Amino acid sequence: MLKAKMPSCGDKDGSMVPDGLPPVIDAHVHVFPHNLFSAVQKWFDEHAWHIRYQLTTSQIFDFLVSRGISHIIALQYAHKPGIARHLNRYMLEKCRQYGDRVTGLATVFPGEENAEDILQEAFDSGLKGVKLHAHVQCFDMNSAPMNRLYECCRTNRKPLVMHIGREPKSPAYLCDPYALCRADKLEKVINDFPDLNVCVPHLGFDETDDYRKLIEKYDNLWLDTTMVLTDYFQLKEKIDLGRYRSDRIMYGSDFPNIPYAWDRELRVLKTAEISRDVLEKICWKNAADFFDLPF
Repeated sequence: MLKAKMPSCGDKDGSMVPDGLPPVIDAHVHVFPHNLFSAVQKWFDEHAWHIRYQLTTSQIFDFLVSRGISHIIALQYAHKPGIARHLNRYMLEKCRQYGDRVTGLATVFPGEENAEDILQEAFDSGLKGVKLHAHVQCFDMNSAPMNRLYECCRTNRKPLVMHIGREPKSPAYLCDPYALCRADKLEKVINDFPDLNVCVPHLGFDETDDYRKLIEKYDNLWLDTTMVLTDYFQLKEKIDLGRYRSDRIMYGSDFPNIPYAWDRELRVLKTAEISRDVLEKICWKNAADFFDLPF
């Protein structure tokens, strides 16, 4: 569980993607309009950690691209009903300014009126998938409203990034992630919708071993590495990427909402005991497959 005011880190920023790495797709970057970003930063300051990079969306894209990130997957989430259409329009506008360097995902608030229509409109407008966050949106992944969203993704062949790992948990959330989020609940989804491609961020923290076993069983499940390779959280055991199915893991940073240097996880990947082929898969090939990117 998150402790109030977890520590900031004073590690030095790298000026570029570390030498020797293959091209890098960052599959987990957050963007919001200014007012929502301010609210997110305030929440983190009060309940988690101080966000090191207090940047606007355009500054986020410029920062990462100028430091050698080849492509950015931009994520957002609606924290309440009635704002998803606005956020989706915002995402489209920002992505169009950056052409083929950024892929934007839609948002929708599960259970809100006309949720499937909102999501369909977002796909029709050009957004390439959807991000959901159970801790913030308090949805039950095994519910009728969610099944309708899964079906919309499935029929449009759009991937779903869904934060349903139980951690990081905070008493400031309006629901208990441990009551909503379990690996076996996701297994039901991926069995019921076998042609729906799902990515679970943070390697499914804190059920990392359960999710590692799930990607061995199912071809429609991916995981991203976001924040769990950096020794920031206290894990049950150190992550050994060599034990994971290599074609189902992708790199993500959680930028800008991090308390340490933007390239900290990339430096860990550079020294990981994995082959060059596996490193290339994690850095870009798997994300290119999952998000259907022309790489």
